[in-house]
Amino acid sequence: MIPRTWRRSFLALALLATSAATFAADSYKIDPVHTNVIFAIEHLGVSKFHGRFNDVSGTFTIDKANPAASSIELQIKADSVDTHSEKRDNHIKSPDFFNVRQFPVITFKSTKISAKGKIWTITGDLSFHGVTRSITVEFEKIGEGNDPWGNYRAGGLVHFTIKRSDFGIKYMQGPLGDEVEITVNIEGIRG
Repeated sequence: MIPRTWRRSFLALALLATSAATFAADSYKIDPVHTNVIFAIEHLGVSKFHGRFNDVSGTFTIDKANPAASSIELQIKADSVDTHSEKRDNHIKSPDFFNVRQFPVITFKSTKISAKGKIWTITGDLSFHGVTRSITVEFEKIGEGNDPWGNYRAGGLVHFTIKRSDFGIKYMQGPLGDEVEITVNIEGIRG
């Protein structure tokens, strides 16, 4: 017969193991169909035009028990830029702007994450046009749950602004604004 104190210890260990499993980090793969990166830039001081990137991939991990152990990595193919104008898209892909032959991928990799409710503060390295800069953004976790196809999903969005000149893109300063507003809607499938 197992002594009562040992039984309590085994019970405590079992509860601890169950709790650890309950709060284990979840890994997600970006769903490219339901994830998008949209940008807006001022044009001639009278309006803003919008564009998007059609090829976004990556992964993220959510650790609810320890948000600091969470992470995100995104990859965006620069030549997937789409502004609803083939002529403009080709110019944006040229050395005047993105120079997609030399710099084919835009990346973001988190270095620090903290959370307060649904707002996650994410610091990470944004690499674009051959320049890497640390940025801090606020990510709003919208939700998570089962989808109709048997998958488990999580997602949210972030809105932030960068200066294109900080990444070495200075062509047409004046006619085009320096500040670029970026919105990233992220949805991932746990796997």
